[in-house]
Amino acid sequence: MQVKPCRIKIFFYSYTLLFKVLLKFNIMEILQSNKTNWSNTLTFKSAIIAIIALLLLIPLAMIKDVISERETAAGQVEGNISDQFGNAQTLVGPILNIPVEKTVIDKDGIVQKERNWLHIMPAKLEISTNLEPEIRYRGIYKTAVYNSVSNIVGNFSFPFKKEEIEGEIDWSKACITFGISDNRGIRGDVDVFWNKQQQPTESGMITKNITKTGFSIRTPLQPESINESFTFEIKLDLSGSKSFSVLPIGQLSNIAITSTWNDPSFSGSLLPQNRKISENGFEAYWKLTHLNRNFPQYWQGQQFDVKEHQLGVDLYLPVSHYQKSYRSAKYGILFITLTMLVFLFIELTRNKKVHLFQYLLVGLALVLFFSVLTALSEHLGFNIAYLVATVINVAMIGYFAYGLLKDKKLTSWVTALLVIMYLFLFVLLQLNDYAFLAGNIGLLIALGIIMKASLKIGNKNSQEQ
Repeated sequence: MQVKPCRIKIFFYSYTLLFKVLLKFNIMEILQSNKTNWSNTLTFKSAIIAIIALLLLIPLAMIKDVISERETAAGQVEGNISDQFGNAQTLVGPILNIPVEKTVIDKDGIVQKERNWLHIMPAKLEISTNLEPEIRYRGIYKTAVYNSVSNIVGNFSFPFKKEEIEGEIDWSKACITFGISDNRGIRGDVDVFWNKQQQPTESGMITKNITKTGFSIRTPLQPESINESFTFEIKLDLSGSKSFSVLPIGQLSNIAITSTWNDPSFSGSLLPQNRKISENGFEAYWKLTHLNRNFPQYWQGQQFDVKEHQLGVDLYLPVSHYQKSYRSAKYGILFITLTMLVFLFIELTRNKKVHLFQYLLVGLALVLFFSVLTALSEHLGFNIAYLVATVINVAMIGYFAYGLLKDKKLTSWVTALLVIMYLFLFVLLQLNDYAFLAGNIGLLIALGIIMKASLKIGNKNSQEQ
């Protein structure tokens, strides 16, 4: 994520205006008091610290860009693994297709034969799939892949009369199509039984009206077949990655998906009616009828899109550490501001001199925390990386503060503040629904403490005058 030019302009003009206002009040302070050294006034110090904080936004934005680039690189590696192992898989079928020819007369009066397909959905469809997941690594990146075994059974009947179909039905060229989103994931032969007789399969789709990729089975029928029912059974071994989905196209569809993956994310048009999730995996069940979909039991040509009704499961990996690192970097300016204000209050209330260059060093240490956090999280995981980066940063700034202030009590206050801020940020990163609320409450408390501390500075200045 890059810093937009308009934001840079807003920051620039805002801080320029702030600096002019503060400079005006600083000149007034100098004119009102000959005892005050203008370079040590609160106004001047505040203005310079504000400028330092503004400058520190630049490396902070650069770190955000690096985090985004690393996340993009991780996504590309995951995509490469998926391309080689098999992408997310969606099963569509089986669908019975029968060619229909009808005679039409074009605008020139020429009689022509027009051919389209009659598509029939299963009367009953039962899909039972077991997913065997695993994590594949490439370098420091990883993605979830799986091998699946699916048993698909059911039957076809003909929910229409011959005279209801426009055209002449060519029963001899009937075929079954079964859609698979990525054919590369097919492992071995596909066993297909039509009326308990094993049938050979063909690669590709004889008709692509509904799905573009998959396999086909030729099932010649007779005109009298319209009064019969035909059973089917398909056993399919399929590999894929990240997610597995099916389309409940049957007049009555029963879907069951089981796996040892213990962190599923159910997706699609309908959540499972029954599910069990434990440390040992999950079980999910769907039961649907033709009333749960927006397409009929049969139609001719390309009239309906069935893909919008898919349902399934994502092999959910915990929130990416890059996302958490990026979210934490958004609070960087808050860390910088609060820490610098603490040093400023100490300087003004305890007569401890802090050079402006030292303010800059402390700010850079705070900014560097987010880069160290991202680098460590790629190898250690986010939580451990956060702990290590926090300990390193708190120890470094605490040691620097002690060497600067020569006061154990003041150093302990600075260290305690940093610990509280990092602990508060960690809690925010773990929250989802209440993160915004908790963040605002924390900011209100921090602002109240700062306002209370500023009163002491004002009282002290009044006493000195």
